[in-house]
Amino acid sequence: MLVKVFGSAVFGVEATTITIEVNIDKGYAYHLVGLPDNAIKESSYRISAALKNNGYQLPGKKITINMAPADLRKEGSAYDLTIAMGILAASGQIQTKILEDYVIMGELSLDGGLQPIKGVLPIAIKARQEGFKGFILPIQNVNEAAIVNNLDVYGVENIKEVIEFFEGKGVLVPTKIDTRKAFYDHIQNPEFDFSDVKGQESIKRCMEIAAAGGHNIILIGPPGSGKTMLAKRLPSILPPMTLQEALETTKIHSVVGKITGEVGLMYQRPFRSPHHTISDVALVGGGSYPQPGEISLSHNGVLFLDELPEFKRTVLEVMRQPLEDREVTISRAKFTVTYPSSFMLVASMNPSPNGYFLDPDKPGMNSPVEMQRYLNKISGPLLDRIDIHIEVQPVPFEKLTDERKGENSEVIRERVIKAREIQTKRFMDNDKVHYNAQMTAKMIREICTLNTDSMQMLKDAMERLNLSARAYDRILKVARTISDLEASIDIKTHHIGEAIQYRSLDREGWLG
Repeated sequence: MLVKVFGSAVFGVEATTITIEVNIDKGYAYHLVGLPDNAIKESSYRISAALKNNGYQLPGKKITINMAPADLRKEGSAYDLTIAMGILAASGQIQTKILEDYVIMGELSLDGGLQPIKGVLPIAIKARQEGFKGFILPIQNVNEAAIVNNLDVYGVENIKEVIEFFEGKGVLVPTKIDTRKAFYDHIQNPEFDFSDVKGQESIKRCMEIAAAGGHNIILIGPPGSGKTMLAKRLPSILPPMTLQEALETTKIHSVVGKITGEVGLMYQRPFRSPHHTISDVALVGGGSYPQPGEISLSHNGVLFLDELPEFKRTVLEVMRQPLEDREVTISRAKFTVTYPSSFMLVASMNPSPNGYFLDPDKPGMNSPVEMQRYLNKISGPLLDRIDIHIEVQPVPFEKLTDERKGENSEVIRERVIKAREIQTKRFMDNDKVHYNAQMTAKMIREICTLNTDSMQMLKDAMERLNLSARAYDRILKVARTISDLEASIDIKTHHIGEAIQYRSLDREGWLG
């Protein structure tokens, strides 16, 4: 007897429906075809034990299982439940006519219990698109799938519940989540707040500008000056994610199995902080069976690279293309996957190998040669993609002991949102540009026009400070954002003056 059951495979951040065809005939054999990986090939042992421990059995006949499309590689243990239900129906151990109405996924334990799986959200979205009545999956993943509307999502703990449901002997209650209500109830509760930061008012101002224009930023300062603390609070002043952004971000985290517990939808912008020993594949994604890397997990959020010069140069260089294109494409001989990677880069570094720069109170000063070798670990093309360079000084004792609270993130965020609204209107006719940091050279010439005084100030600054040519466009972009924060139509002289301060690493002779 031939039976068809439906599962799903995830490639990139999209799912493809997989048809599991189970045929039982005379003889004795077990054939599993359709490019399954080792985890799927081993499923027969898990299925056999799970069925026996629940009063059923693997039939002693010739079982042929095809996973179509047969030329598409399948991986993972999530097909255990799909194959088991196909075997039971094909062998006549259960009688049902509704098996083909549902997508069924789950990893089986030997006692018939179900273990969580990856990529649930893309699978649920695909199931709704293709008109399936429902999606049956492990109860641990049910909240993640339930954010998809117009699809019955059933979370189960044991294969016995699934069997009784299809035989009409038991009832499964679909999980319902009001996605919009849950989303808007959670977006206003950031984990960290800028009011916790003592002093550093100029750096907070700089972070506000970076958030308002989507600018990449690098913080340069000695140990203990608050670089990491400031970076962790940047997501709290970014505009709240839209529901569409939340779904995009959740899909990526779902693919790598990062959505667990009661959290179905990601409400806050992601903040990723990989260690400097990370490999280039782990950063941008890849592997023999490509998975998203840290830059994709940072999509719609912040990627924080602490101690930037300690990262391997090859690792930093692979970020150059994703920073420009806001997506990363991983190619293999038989397929290509593309992951979105629109993130804000926040980097930090010490000004010298020992952490202290021109500080007479700190022993063991580094020589100019050591300093130059240290800074040369960061390439010019990478710095070219970082709009704001700012020096962070240690907080004096008087500021640390001040009991007064600083400005909180909610107040700063309101100003950022207003500036972003101006940019949204400005770029409403351009699908690829949403905020100032994404402007092309042509757009800079059209949008960032300067009056005579502003142009003269910029010319004098570039000559006097020996700013590099790459600094020119960056200064104009940042000045445009500063003017947006003030709701100013024109870029004024003091906007240019402030933007010039944020190009520390471009100054010739910065080493002193």
